[in-house]
Amino acid sequence: MNIDSQEMTQVTQVAAGEGCAAPRFDMYATIHKALRALMADTLLAVGRADTDDALELAQTCQRVMELLDFCASHLQHENDFVHPAIEMGRRGASSQIASEHEEHIRHLDQLRAQTTAVLKAPVAARASATLALYRALSQFMAENFEHMLYEESTHNAALWAAYSDAELLAIHDALVASIPPEKMMGIVRWMVPFMNPAERLATMAGMQAHAPAPAFAAALDVVRPHLSDVEWAKLTRGLGLPAVPGLVQA
Repeated sequence: MNIDSQEMTQVTQVAAGEGCAAPRFDMYATIHKALRALMADTLLAVGRADTDDALELAQTCQRVMELLDFCASHLQHENDFVHPAIEMGRRGASSQIASEHEEHIRHLDQLRAQTTAVLKAPVAARASATLALYRALSQFMAENFEHMLYEESTHNAALWAAYSDAELLAIHDALVASIPPEKMMGIVRWMVPFMNPAERLATMAGMQAHAPAPAFAAALDVVRPHLSDVEWAKLTRGLGLPAVPGLVQA
């Protein structure tokens, strides 16, 4: 995919809420922040991995596999929940991204095989195999960054034209409800720390209001190590909680 100037203008307009009395509900915004953060973090880990340390290399490869699983799950969620909604509103509007999803599935399989090959490589070949994986991941991520921009502009435009925010929220909530709790904690770990403060507070306040208390406390425990003291203070103040870790009651 190549993002042209017209599409970049649309991205800017969507981000600025141009033409809207108030910002519309954007089901892509925060999960895409999570994906970008996880992709960048994983790529950096592969780039700095010590290929002479078998344990460290194995741990890095495990992180790659977790990223690939995250991407596959996200792709399936969009196929199952978002694309049908887009098609109901505007037939054919999701066809380009649906085709790219099929390509991404093949690419994910190739990256899994390449990651396994790194683990199995002879000691003398580890460095070159890891560098090849690093470059393959770079290409995959570059393609995905453009892919996400297209969804955030063109797909959002289609969704906003066809549905109210309440209807979009219902689609989003059905998607979230389909995610097992253990996978949701993995999403929370990469999504919440990389939101802006307002998004972070809204997300955690929603969980505080609707999730079981132990699940909310567990989510706070997942998030806390990845926030600065200032960010944590803002969040707990907004939630009406003590800022000292360990004082949140389950």
